[in-house]
Formats: sequence, structure tokens, C-alpha cells
Amino acid sequence: MPEDFVIGAKLTELVDRMVKSYEAEPRTQHIDKLFLPSHGSIVQLCRDMLELVFPGFIGRQHLTKHNVAFHVGDLLPRIGESLFRQIYLCLCYVDEHEHGAKRNEPICKGKARSVTLDYLQQIPAIRDMLAGDVQAAFDGDPAALNLHEVILAYPGILAISIQRLAHALYQLDVPIMPRIMSEWVHNKTGIDIHPGARIGENFFIDHGTGVVIGETTEIGDNVKVYQGVTLGALSFPKDERGRVIREAKRHPTVCDHVTIYANAIILGGDTVIGEKSVIGGSVFVTSSVPPNSTVTIKPPELRLKQRGASAPPDPAPETSSDSMPDYMI
Repeated sequence: MPEDFVIGAKLTELVDRMVKSYEAEPRTQHIDKLFLPSHGSIVQLCRDMLELVFPGFIGRQHLTKHNVAFHVGDLLPRIGESLFRQIYLCLCYVDEHEHGAKRNEPICKGKARSVTLDYLQQIPAIRDMLAGDVQAAFDGDPAALNLHEVILAYPGILAISIQRLAHALYQLDVPIMPRIMSEWVHNKTGIDIHPGARIGENFFIDHGTGVVIGETTEIGDNVKVYQGVTLGALSFPKDERGRVIREAKRHPTVCDHVTIYANAIILGGDTVIGEKSVIGGSVFVTSSVPPNSTVTIKPPELRLKQRGASAPPDPAPETSSDSMPDYMI
């Protein structure tokens, strides 16, 4: 059996070195500060709000029309209390970070209370949006057995559910918390949607892994996106001092009824994908596409060599230019 590990006499030395490293590198420590939101509490809030918007599927089961009001009456106050606490901490954190000792805790508390009430009022409308997303996933995936399977199993539904919940907080100018929510679901699903992205009704991410949707992206209604798609920034506009202008429109606009196939990359704040367009797999788009367009890359030549054959196979026939899509890149 190995001997028990004991630091012993070196403990004091190691503690001293660690504390000195905190003093030398303030960027990665949070000491002598009062306010910081709780990552664990925000993750639990995500789970509780999913239980609220998908009753009977997530969290408590065996709900009936006789006990569901009691269930919601128990769940909502818990959500509201935790939500208020985390919003308050986020607001105080920013105030402390930006103004040091000049803190306005009463102002933060009043704003947190107002924001919490406004946010809770939005949840029924968010739930209506999510019902459309679930239906779009079922309608768009022939492998889906039913709506229940979509809710319980599809990573795209989990990702858009948290994004819509986080986006409402983002719109209410709550700092930090929306990003913690979106990064939690990013870690679980591999789908990275910034809480600032504006996404219309009936949105479906098929498969989902590797999808990236940036902060200033705008997506219309009835849009379908496959795995590996990036809606990103072409460049970062900077001011005269070389600092990134964070308020600028950096990410593309995708209009209604657009389908974007796997691994397509669409970049730029001025890039608009017109309605009813189809973006093919693995394309790279940095300029706008008119409505009703199909964008693809020219397929590579496929060469086949059959082992042991006396003669090579006939070459594949050339594709007629009449059958090529509207836009080739």
C-alpha cells in the first residue's frame, strides 16, 4: 500500500507562493470583492425554467390538470427568488467592477426586482415560441417518432430553449447571466448560440454539433440549419484607438424560409441571405445572396479505380451547365 501523502513542512511555503501569485496576477482572481453571480445557481435556474416551459417532460412527472396549478405555484416563486438574487448579483458585480467602492446596492436591488417581474411575464410567450420550434423539428426530421421524442432527446431543442430564455434577459440588459446560460448549453450540446442573436419563429437545428451563431446574427422565421454551420463575423470593426467596436453589426442576416446545409460558413454584418434561399454544404459566403437562390460549390471530380479490372471505368459524364444552381462559388 502506498504511504499517505503529506505536504508537511512545505505547506507554508506553498501557501505563500500561491498567495503571491494571486497578488501578481489579478486577472484570474476575485479577492476583496463582494459581488459575483453563482454559476451553479444559474445552471439550476436553467433546469428549473426548462421544467416550467416543458411541464411533465423535465423535472416532476405525473402532473395532472388537478395538481399542475399547485406545481406551478410552487415552482414559480422558487424561480423568481433565485432569478432576482442572480440578477441583483450581476448588476452589483458590474457596478463594483466599473466604479470600485462606489456601489449603488439599493439601485441594483430595485432594478433587479423590476427586471425579474418583467422577465417572468415573458415566459408564456417564450413557451409559445418553443412550441413552434418543437413542431419545426418534428416536421423537418423524418427520423422523429413524435413531438415527445423531440422535446426529450433533440439537442437543438435544448439549445434554442436556453437561448430564447437567455435572450430575454439579454434584451433586459442583464449582464453575465445570459452568457453563463448559453455556455452551459453549449457545453452540453456542442451548439454555440450567443444570447444576443435574434431568432424568429419555427427555428430548427438538425443534428446540431458544431453550430456557431454570433451575437448580432438575425434569423427570420422557418429557418433550418444543419450541423457545423457558422454564422460569424468577417472582421471586427475598430475605433481610432484600435479597440473593437462591440455594438457594430458583425454577423449575417438570414431571412425567412432559408435552409443552410452542413458546414456552411456565412460571415459578415452586411451579408444578407435572401428569403427562400438554400445554402449548400461546405460553402463559404461573405456577400449577400438574393431571394430564391441556391448557393453551392462545384463538386470535385471523382476518380474511381477498380482493383483487378482490365480496363478503367468510363469517366463520369460532365454536368450540363443548364443543371447548375443559380450561384456557384
